[in-house]
Amino acid sequence: MSRGWKFHNPAGVYFVSFAVVEWLDVFTRNEYKNIIIDSLQFCRKEKGMEIFAWCIMTNHVHLIFRSVKGQKPDLLLGDFKRFTSKEIVKAIIGNPRESRKEWLLEQFEKAGAKASNVSKYQFWRHDNKPIELWSNNVIDEKIN
Repeated sequence: MSRGWKFHNPAGVYFVSFAVVEWLDVFTRNEYKNIIIDSLQFCRKEKGMEIFAWCIMTNHVHLIFRSVKGQKPDLLLGDFKRFTSKEIVKAIIGNPRESRKEWLLEQFEKAGAKASNVSKYQFWRHDNKPIELWSNNVIDEKIN
């Protein structure tokens, strides 16, 4: 990974963008979006994630945040992605109205087979491309 795409400043404000493997349109269903929203609220209340803005697209999420309780931002984001990936896959498996269930699970399993650190299903792509936002003007630009 390029040095330009890392969390260098533990106290910095970062813009990150992370996508579902193969850019699959998972967030067309509210029950999956709600897992993201609930998890962001939990991270804000319990884990010290200060959230400036977020946007859920059909196949990826944009987030502007910083860590305010001393946890490294990459570990905080990693915890968020690990938890949401498991919960969303569980929700897909348990959703009787999910017409794409078998296909989605097959795609997640294929992606997981390619990654040495994934036991079965890989939901999120591994890249986040964190960009440190160094001023209020830059934060406003990213939000807009």
